[in-house]
Amino acid sequence: MNRNFQTTINGKETNLYTLTNHHGMEVSITNFGGKIVSIWVPDKQGKPGDVVLGYDNIEDYIHGNPFFGALVGRYANRIANGEFILDGKTYQLSKNCGEIHLHGGENGFHNVVWDAEPSVIKGEQALILHYLSCDGEENYPGNLNVTVIYQLNEDNELKIQFLAETDKPTIINLTNHSFFNLSGEGSKTILNHEVFINADKFTPMQKYSMVPTGELRKVENTPLDFRKMKPIGKDIDIREEQLIIGKGFDHNFVLNHETGSLALAATAFDPLSGRAMDVWTDQPGMQFYTENFADGNIVGKGKKIYRRRSGFCFETQHFPDSPHHNHFPSTILRPGEQFSHNSIFKFYTR
Repeated sequence: MNRNFQTTINGKETNLYTLTNHHGMEVSITNFGGKIVSIWVPDKQGKPGDVVLGYDNIEDYIHGNPFFGALVGRYANRIANGEFILDGKTYQLSKNCGEIHLHGGENGFHNVVWDAEPSVIKGEQALILHYLSCDGEENYPGNLNVTVIYQLNEDNELKIQFLAETDKPTIINLTNHSFFNLSGEGSKTILNHEVFINADKFTPMQKYSMVPTGELRKVENTPLDFRKMKPIGKDIDIREEQLIIGKGFDHNFVLNHETGSLALAATAFDPLSGRAMDVWTDQPGMQFYTENFADGNIVGKGKKIYRRRSGFCFETQHFPDSPHHNHFPSTILRPGEQFSHNSIFKFYTR
């Protein structure tokens, strides 16, 4: 166990847990926020590198960027006006980002200590995390029992499975919020990375609030068309309305597959290191974010400075602000039902 990650928060102990395989891949996770601290994978020369942004110790995770590698919930992404109506009752959530509720609030799942159990599942190393989100936490209804399983296999696939049950009707949208740089964390920018996103449409954002307008807009003839691999930097600075609103890419893509079936959502490739990553998911959407707001004051692992566009996120999830858009896939979970979300991050070289 790593002493840099051992402390006590609200009476619960934190620690660092590491999954390994026989091909040089290593994934470390802290039970504080269920955060992925590092992912070490070989480059095309066989040299291992850490491909996620983060910190060297628990104190920096407590006081630094709250979403580096984090599990996000109860509701990932944005909810307009911090409120939703469910079965005729209005629930007022915290407004922790202007007039919106973002990523579950100030004390969302990214900011709690999860119960952790190292395990072996079908011969593969795994970490099972559990958290009971009590009725009324962040003003969400229902006691929500959540299990997240991180599992690493010999194909260099990191599997993440989210499961949840509730005793009252509630809303739920869970994701992992890792920031990737396939050149290695602390490298310059991700603008040279080439990206493919398997989506014909995206959900455009309103100005200021950055919540969806409700439109499902075609990516064709827009800078958000990633249906063929292209460098992130190719179109990111085009003076186009959606890129101006997001200060770059910060958009939910409507994935081209049936919700509930595992399918390829995206690919990222770094020509410098030769590392590539495929993302598979059974969720209807994926938020693509290019670290548009870093100001150069973030000191990460090894005292490296994380500047603007030093990482990107592929956040597999349901759509932002779904409670306000009946034509979006539903995020309502009722007693007797089970919420399930499966995603796979597969690493390889070209």
